[in-house]
Amino acid sequence: MSNPDRTGEGAGEAGHEAITGSVDALPEGRRGGRRGRRRRGEETRVPDAEFRSYHGRPVLNQIVWEARDIGGYLFLGGLAGASSVLAAGAQLTGRPALARPLKYTALAAISGSTAALIHDLGRPERFLNMLRVFKPTSPMSMGTWILMCYGPLAGAAAVTEATGWFPRLGSAATIGAGLTGPLVATYTAPLICDTAVPAWHEGYRQMPFVFASSAAAAAGGMGLVAAPIEQSGPARRAAVCGALGEVATSTFMERRMGLVGEPYERGRAGALTRAAKALSLAGAVGAVLGRRSRAVSALSGAALVAGSALTRAGIFQAGVQSAADPKYTVVPQRRRLEERAAEEAREPVGAGTSG
Repeated sequence: MSNPDRTGEGAGEAGHEAITGSVDALPEGRRGGRRGRRRRGEETRVPDAEFRSYHGRPVLNQIVWEARDIGGYLFLGGLAGASSVLAAGAQLTGRPALARPLKYTALAAISGSTAALIHDLGRPERFLNMLRVFKPTSPMSMGTWILMCYGPLAGAAAVTEATGWFPRLGSAATIGAGLTGPLVATYTAPLICDTAVPAWHEGYRQMPFVFASSAAAAAGGMGLVAAPIEQSGPARRAAVCGALGEVATSTFMERRMGLVGEPYERGRAGALTRAAKALSLAGAVGAVLGRRSRAVSALSGAALVAGSALTRAGIFQAGVQSAADPKYTVVPQRRRLEERAAEEAREPVGAGTSG
């Protein structure tokens, strides 16, 4: 999984502000450049210029990741990490009927997440090659090592649970997976935000919280599906809090982005995002009102899992749409340049000089 247009190398880097793309969304004073300026009453023979991308192409390289692979990678990793956290808590509080299915879920989900990543890379050796580098400043490098630490722990926890062998080892592995689970559930947020894709990069402050709450909702939903009512209390609380947090943080993120948040409301990404929020809210309500019904709890849990999956799919699709439209790259860059120029204009003339 190679990051498209890394922020330190692409259009988002300071000093490399893109100047292409449509300016329909720019302030009137910015349209047309210098040639468009004229005095009152003065006519011009040169029409206002309209900037377009080179040969009509997008400013950024298009995302080549497959939605099925990377969308599944994002969702399953979150489900795995949060399931391990809940499984560890269930084991420590004496809820084996809740811990058991969550351990199995964690192993299945992390296996699927890793398989999706390897399939996207094309060859397994490319994944192994990433282990040759340990770079703390690289989300991809750190994510690879997080997976390598977490995977064996989740596997040992599930296998010892299924076989009954080495119970002490299984307990230790469960706790270890629970401790590393939050990293697995959230590291993919900085991974996608560390790109020049506008709908991802501009959400770097809120995206980890969106991913964490979405993962909690999914794992809690699995607990409601698989565990008996008398032991599903922690899963129910995680599901409700996660679903409400997912909807709240994602909505706040979209609104805070301004123009760049438009893809989350339009097209296929908008449809996926709206469906995700509807399922998450319905699942949360069902989890609360149906806490005495096994069937209602299971249906609510399934809705929460589906809502979490659609949240990741919506985020992925919003990135695709924002990368395809130069407006989401050019307009924010122009705005930052204008703000920077305004700040410089406000500085005193003799500032920084010694007399």
